[in-house]
Amino acid sequence: MTSTSKTVTVRRATPDDAGRLIGILAESFLHDPVADWLIHDHDDRRFVSYRYFTHVVGHGLQYAHVDMTSDGSAAAIWYARPAPSPSIAADRHVGVQEATGAYAPNFLLLETMFESHHPPEAHHYLAYAAVSPAHQGRGTGTALLSNHHQQIDPLCLPAYVEATSPRNRDLYLRLGYLPGPSMVLPDGGPKIWRMWRAPVGGTIPARFFSPHPPLTGERNGRGGDHAGSAGHPC
Repeated sequence: MTSTSKTVTVRRATPDDAGRLIGILAESFLHDPVADWLIHDHDDRRFVSYRYFTHVVGHGLQYAHVDMTSDGSAAAIWYARPAPSPSIAADRHVGVQEATGAYAPNFLLLETMFESHHPPEAHHYLAYAAVSPAHQGRGTGTALLSNHHQQIDPLCLPAYVEATSPRNRDLYLRLGYLPGPSMVLPDGGPKIWRMWRAPVGGTIPARFFSPHPPLTGERNGRGGDHAGSAGHPC
């Protein structure tokens, strides 16, 4: 599906776009506050980021819905939830370990935290979104995400995302997302905002705003996938 908003054209990505997608996501990630926590060694960061997003893009093209702008300046990876099958989750788990090497414990801890706080309601999960620095502030990100919102609103499906910076949080607020209880990564890590967008005419489950218990467990563990699929009022 292709959608045009003003001067931004959004289309579904294909395997032929993999190289460009990896570059958009990896280069944008280098400047994200979470990158400092995940990969503290600046000399390693670009190399590990490209390996990680090579896996992310391959996994996304196989199992998710990947959007990109026609000029290759922005990309978003959306997963339909509830949780994927155990085989898909295991594939991702192994891929992250292989891609990130010595930094795998931090990456897996981050994913454990995300999974343990994930809403059980059926929704679309914005796992990754990035706009190249040269195209930021031009409405590219708004057009990219609004394109997907227009597709899921008629299906009465909400959207969920973890915002990893104040800039991203503000973008999601402008797009109609509301924040729930936030998370703070351990060992001096940054704050992460959990955000939920109800479809037009829908409501946000009250439990989304309830605090979650602190995460416990080993740093190299991975949380179980949620299996709930409660209906969403719309």
